[in-house]
Amino acid sequence: MLNFESDYLEGAHEKILQRMLETNEEKLTGYGHDKYSASAVDKIRQACLCPEADVYFISGGTLTNALVIASMLKKYEGVLAAETAHIATHETGAIEYSGHKVLTLPQTQGKISATQVRDYLTTFWADANHEFMVFPGMVYLSHPTEYGTLYSKEELQAISEVCHDYQIPLFLDGARLGYGLASPESDLSLPMIAEYCDVFYIGGTKVGAFLGEAIVFTKHNCPEYFLAHMKQQGALLAKGRLLGLQFDTLFTDQLYLTISQHAIAMAMRLKKGLQEKNYRFYLDSPTNQQFIVIQNKQLEELKKKVAFGFWETFDESHSVIRFATSWATKEADIDELLTLL
Repeated sequence: MLNFESDYLEGAHEKILQRMLETNEEKLTGYGHDKYSASAVDKIRQACLCPEADVYFISGGTLTNALVIASMLKKYEGVLAAETAHIATHETGAIEYSGHKVLTLPQTQGKISATQVRDYLTTFWADANHEFMVFPGMVYLSHPTEYGTLYSKEELQAISEVCHDYQIPLFLDGARLGYGLASPESDLSLPMIAEYCDVFYIGGTKVGAFLGEAIVFTKHNCPEYFLAHMKQQGALLAKGRLLGLQFDTLFTDQLYLTISQHAIAMAMRLKKGLQEKNYRFYLDSPTNQQFIVIQNKQLEELKKKVAFGFWETFDESHSVIRFATSWATKEADIDELLTLL
């Protein structure tokens, strides 16, 4: 059974496994105060060219999103996001559960624009009744988006400027950030993201780690007593070394970028094969998620031999499905999938 359902199906990169074995019997201080976590923080700061950034390690993406949003927003504030954003669709109302509404905007291939954000904020503050409404207190983006698309440097800078004008933070969800940075169509880098965003996170769960995301606060804007927020919401691991060691490994010798580039190479191999077979793409994704429109009858046959992601209904007889490659995808698996198709 081939499996292209997602990009976190495997365990962890062999170099992470090796370092875990090598350090397994070391006695280390808990809660992220160990030497490997400290080293990982330094390496991430260097990679972002942001030497004074505050960096924290969390176990997963939903918890990271909920923690960042809840700790940065006031009680009466919500967060602006695309209607297809992960926090609006696939996180079981985790943001609303924390007391903050997700204020959705129409999306274009998974993205929102600076014009949309400015129009929303302008309209809100011009409304005489705005004190009785949910205040837009943050903008949330995913990069790559849920559709594998990317924000350009120009787009991110423009949204950042709107947020700056209205004095609200820009938060970038980087669960798949490695695959965005490795895409040949990307003109963004970690230092640029650190410059334009007030807070973002570097995803490890989907990019070679067993688990873990690295939150980066870039503007001396880390919420006061953030460790207390983490502890209260169950986000502070006693064995913080498990997260720190993984990111220390991922940010040694550019491993994070190297393994991300492999996933992109596999995705492009798949994309080329699909094009040659005249499959219809739902949109043009330059990253590790590829979406095609397929007949429902063919979908049912494919299910017998391949696991993939069902995305949405296209029409009465067609559906949109997703194939996701990862840092561990093998060429042979891509070739076998193309043969089946």
